Amino acid sequence: MVRNENNLWIATAITLKNTFFGFVTGVSSGFVAGLILGRSDRLSAIFQPFITAVNSIPRIGLAPIILLAFGIGDTSKIVTSWIVVVFLVFFNAFEGARSIDEGFINVARLLGASEWQITRTVVIPSTMAWVFASRSPAISFALIGVIVGEFIGAERGIGRPIIESEARAEASGMMVAVIVLMLGGALGHDLALAGASIALAAAQYG
Repeated sequence: MVRNENNLWIATAITLKNTFFGFVTGVSSGFVAGLILGRSDRLSAIFQPFITAVNSIPRIGLAPIILLAFGIGDTSKIVTSWIVVVFLVFFNAFEGARSIDEGFINVARLLGASEWQITRTVVIPSTMAWVFASRSPAISFALIGVIVGEFIGAERGIGRPIIESEARAEASGMMVAVIVLMLGGALGHDLALAGASIALAAAQYG
């Protein structure tokens, strides 16, 4: 493993970078879509059947199609990670937005709050509490999406040396790569949780 792309630590850093982008884009888009549809009965009635139908497709099974569409570079790994995360976050955000007590919103309106103020101080914090309940599985799913994409085809990333070690029947190389991935994934998980906690605090008190 002389080449940089096969250096375990560099490969792990690349995988975690793609996981980060897949996680952030998946959480952001899933949260916004869930928030909008959760607060609009008309949009919910129009789009939820289609979203449910798409959600029934095994997302990992879409990885080969994504690879064909975006190539074997990092973009396909980020898209695979995104598509795994976005539906998990969307349904949590959707349920969170629909479960808000209308009494709180009515009281805010009586106090003269604008719709934007109600959204910022009541709707978003309440919905984010639901979204952050899924942050741990979302991080894990984001990493799984990237790894599956790398297994199918990748220029770099930790999945590549694992597959190459398998092809050479090098169990030791595979185990070392898995252990390095585990350590890097645990670090990335803790950093993502810390960032999510800061974002929730900012939404509540900012």
